[in-house]
Amino acid sequence: MRWLPSLLAAEAIPSAMITFVALLLFVQLGVGWGESTLLCALLMLPWVLKAWMLERLWHCASVHHVLRITEVLMCALLFALAFCVRQPALSPYVLFSILFLLGICCASHMLLARSYYERQLSVRGQHYFRLLRIALLQAVTVLTYGLTLVTVGAMEVFFHKYQHPMAWSWSTVLYSLAGLYLLLILWQLWALHEVAPAADVREAENAVPRHRRTMLLCLFFLLLPQALMFHTRVLFLLAPVSVGGLGCSLPWIGMAQGTVGIIAFSIGLGLGQRLERRRHVFSSIPSAPVTLVLSPFVYYAMTLWPPHTLLSLCVATFLAQFTFGFGLNACIPYIRAVSGNRYSSTINYIYIPAVALVMILPMAISGGLAEYLGFSRFFAFDAFMAVPALIAAYAGRKMISQY
Repeated sequence: MRWLPSLLAAEAIPSAMITFVALLLFVQLGVGWGESTLLCALLMLPWVLKAWMLERLWHCASVHHVLRITEVLMCALLFALAFCVRQPALSPYVLFSILFLLGICCASHMLLARSYYERQLSVRGQHYFRLLRIALLQAVTVLTYGLTLVTVGAMEVFFHKYQHPMAWSWSTVLYSLAGLYLLLILWQLWALHEVAPAADVREAENAVPRHRRTMLLCLFFLLLPQALMFHTRVLFLLAPVSVGGLGCSLPWIGMAQGTVGIIAFSIGLGLGQRLERRRHVFSSIPSAPVTLVLSPFVYYAMTLWPPHTLLSLCVATFLAQFTFGFGLNACIPYIRAVSGNRYSSTINYIYIPAVALVMILPMAISGGLAEYLGFSRFFAFDAFMAVPALIAAYAGRKMISQY
């Protein structure tokens, strides 16, 4: 099993960069809130295309060779990103292009890694190592997201005499991350080896209900509150107090969102998955979707009573992210209705095509909406979106029960 930690790390590092770090990279390099959230929303498109890529990559004969090639491309893109960040008058669309290509490679790597994983292990072995996979993926995400922000904040002090200290800080950290990724590739050259052909992944297609579009619409409204605040919660922490934000430093954001928040999300997601597998909590209890719409209320409360210490910020973030992760399991019946059991082994539901698809539009408009309304009214509006979310959950559950 020497290949398992490195294979999961090679997947988690670029996905964390795209999903979590990219927004702060855009904003800190001078891109506006609205444009930043729009570009970051478009970075979700490669995960939407996973359903199309699945048929083309799953049965790849030399999956270990294709995995290595994909990792080399991702490493090259990380080095390119580190180089471009330091350039003066850099266009945000150059950064977006590099990150988008990185996203395509990352989505491909997820499918290839899953194919390799399932070829290597029996069904019993996959079940045994599931908790290890979850722990490893989330640990690497914490290190990539949290440690990156903390280190960039520390580097700003070191480069404060330079003309563009922020660009130099980000570039230095990204070069270090790319160097670490290069070491992973060298390890993978030795650890990965040829495996048997993959089993067919289309066995569940006939079991998929007919009303996919209706289910997607229900899923859209169910995830609307979370999609609206997915990026704006970070903008709220970063924005100065004069515009209604908390004015947190990067190390504070790295600790609260990148460390405590990711750990809380992982605990909530894992606990919910366990309850669903053993007791079918989210498939059988009608009120279960309520847990998915609680996070905006936490952030609205933070606009009314701003946390003034790192501890209070971490406590609030833990509560919001735990309910997000736990409540995300309420999407399971709708994901099955759209995709069958195709993505049953996916650890983080955000990377499932149907979920990524319905979240793109709210993510894209969230920055401009927060800028227009202000954070207090934005999170109040977001909390109010719990009403259509719960109505959609009720209607979707009723329709599923009729199949």
